[in-house]
Amino acid sequence: MKYLKGIVFFCILTFTVSCGQQKKYVQYQLKEGETMRTIAKRLEMKTKDLLRLNPDVGRKPEVDTFIMIPNKKEKNSGVRVAVDSNTEAAITEEEVADTLVISESEKQRNLLLESLEMEFKIHEVVKGETVYSLSRFYEVTEAELSALNPELLEGLKLGQFLKIKPIAAVFDDEALVYKDSIKAGVVIKAAIMLPFRAQELDTLSGDAIFDTSRLANIVTDFYLGAEIAIDSLRSQGVAIELTVFDTERNGTKIAEILSENDLNAQDVIIGPLYSEEIQIVSAATAVPVIVPVYSKKQATFKTGEVIKTAPSKKLFRAELLRYIEANFVDGNIIIVGDSLPASLENSLKIQQVLALQDSIAAVHLITPEEGYIKKEKFIEVALPNTKNIVVMTTNDDVIVASAINSLISLPEETTATVFTFDKNSAFNKVDNAKLAQLGFTFVTEEYGKVDGFKAMAFNAKYLAKNGALPSLYATRGFDVTYDILVRLASEESLKDTFKEGYSYRVESKFDYRNEAADNAQNAGLFIVKYNADLTLTRIK
Repeated sequence: MKYLKGIVFFCILTFTVSCGQQKKYVQYQLKEGETMRTIAKRLEMKTKDLLRLNPDVGRKPEVDTFIMIPNKKEKNSGVRVAVDSNTEAAITEEEVADTLVISESEKQRNLLLESLEMEFKIHEVVKGETVYSLSRFYEVTEAELSALNPELLEGLKLGQFLKIKPIAAVFDDEALVYKDSIKAGVVIKAAIMLPFRAQELDTLSGDAIFDTSRLANIVTDFYLGAEIAIDSLRSQGVAIELTVFDTERNGTKIAEILSENDLNAQDVIIGPLYSEEIQIVSAATAVPVIVPVYSKKQATFKTGEVIKTAPSKKLFRAELLRYIEANFVDGNIIIVGDSLPASLENSLKIQQVLALQDSIAAVHLITPEEGYIKKEKFIEVALPNTKNIVVMTTNDDVIVASAINSLISLPEETTATVFTFDKNSAFNKVDNAKLAQLGFTFVTEEYGKVDGFKAMAFNAKYLAKNGALPSLYATRGFDVTYDILVRLASEESLKDTFKEGYSYRVESKFDYRNEAADNAQNAGLFIVKYNADLTLTRIK
């Protein structure tokens, strides 16, 4: 993969035109002395691929950190991992290939699932489930399940797809989903502007570049994902004339690119990456400028036709508040924060909004003592036999860990569900089994089924072309590029297509409908919940 990335850098020098369910992965808890490299070696897989499965974990994570690894059938691996308190699973080297090989029967099964999911909320039956347990979990009656699934008269079957409820009763009105439409003979001129720094790094080896530069990995992976999107659209008859610009270091190349090239001849510009450069390019052109990833400064992007593809953090908080207001009319709300400005701002805002709801029993704000949250703090405010909703606004590792440990040790009659609008690294250091025990629910801009048809198809194409699984940034590169270019392939303006509805790609939702006319801001977010079996379910 490093060799391939090196080829990409070389080509840029002369290039001008051109969650989900996690049953295939289980948790492994690191022991003293272990690194991602030593674990990958035992698994007989590449360290880079293991890191891609765990994007928030470094090469030398702390002892007892939980990581995701492939769940394999028994072979000669010698590595065992905890799946739950009563089960062990062994893993072997072929995990990547096994997760991506799609047999014809599996392809048809995924196509069936994809078609069913257009109309219904679907559940795949796993071992130990009953009609009663499913009706309790999804808050539907057994009669309603039987009406949608007459085959239940013969009993539940492992792997069976069940219709839970019509999709209109679960999520948004599907009539508002954007329908891709490609105009025959369409030609799109697109530019990608990213800081490859190819000339600067040309003399270095792939190891030297990609082991030390996070930026090089982000930029190259995003571009490789974008390439898959372009290949896919070309195979559908879209003629894409692609120009790639290496913007080099921040501010060093943009002026030269603008002076030597007529960017107004392009239909769209994806990039640049740096905030200052986005402002410069958007002010100098009349072409849509696509902000490829989230920027802390994106609220200031007001010149030209800037399109912000990543939702702002304020939208995350607003989305969670809307969900709590709509779904917990009789809840007892507990907010856990700290003394840092960002946490204080979010805690007070949430407290103010929810306190106005007459139906909510109470809203409490608790902060740590001596750096952590004691169980007694929760016992003072949590109510027995009541819906206790805990909203966490802190990023502190110790506070998060202590709060989670305190909540899972509450008296049996006092239960709580934990919510956060920003699933930061502090939660990634907590045992997923503990989070699942508390029904951990969070807002995210990325949600895709690991074994969903779209994800598997993209992963297979990426693996075949690049020799490795896609990273989060590679998937982001595909989603952003495909969504923008397929909308342009309709030969309508982007802003007109934004009015026609939101779209779903491999892991992203793009919803620009409710934004101001001068600048488009994606508001596409998901709310996702941990299940007891460590799978993820989208609940909004």
